[in-house]
Amino acid sequence: MATHDRRTVLKSAGGIALIGTLAGCAGGGGGDGSEESNDGSEEEMDGDDGEESEPDASIRVAHLSPDAPNVDVYVAGDPVLEDVPYRTVSDYLDIQSGTYQVMITAAGDMDTVVYDQELDVPAGEFTIAALGELADENEAFGVEVYEDDISDPGEEARIRLVHAAPDAPNVDVTTGGNALLEDVPFGAAGATTVAPGEYTLNVRPATENNDGDVVADFDVAPEAGTVYTGFAVGYLAPDDAPADAPFGLELVVDAEY
Repeated sequence: MATHDRRTVLKSAGGIALIGTLAGCAGGGGGDGSEESNDGSEEEMDGDDGEESEPDASIRVAHLSPDAPNVDVYVAGDPVLEDVPYRTVSDYLDIQSGTYQVMITAAGDMDTVVYDQELDVPAGEFTIAALGELADENEAFGVEVYEDDISDPGEEARIRLVHAAPDAPNVDVTTGGNALLEDVPFGAAGATTVAPGEYTLNVRPATENNDGDVVADFDVAPEAGTVYTGFAVGYLAPDDAPADAPFGLELVVDAEY
């Protein structure tokens, strides 16, 4: 059975109702998340007459925009994440599939809206990622929705890379001279399976022979039966960027079997 951090949201007459506490977040971690975060954040549905369907979809939010402030995230008008800092990847939030109004604002300031659109959420697992720059020097700020393959990789491990570094070109990812991912552009994602073990991932500008100069390397030790996403974030040249956010890899576990 898969294990991964989850919370549950069920539709109610007034929008959504959150079951349990607002999540602690993987990756960045903003605030202590204890006690109350907002009115009703720990309330349970009181089981009035309405019949509720079981959640069949899961979403999580990734704050990958290096020059954006901490943010609050609203789904159907209700706050589900608060004061989320850059490089944070939230826990999965279990919901019913359907159409939801998703709004992202500056933390504590509902008048400063950076995203406000309807999203169709089918059954399955999805990451809603804020990426790009508010300054729009390299890549415009935007929100991408990625479908997450958290199926059991068996005796191997699955690693996905999301390219969210605004000043980086298309990249190749190699290890031991072998290409794992090729020509990945900003905003795109690529996945591969590997045997469990220790690897050094080399990130390079994309070339025909996957032999560009290494701009960064990261040591990872994927385990069998585990699904990972690595978010490549920040700037290759932070001194010339709108924010002092050096290039890095935010590696999170999507599921373990």
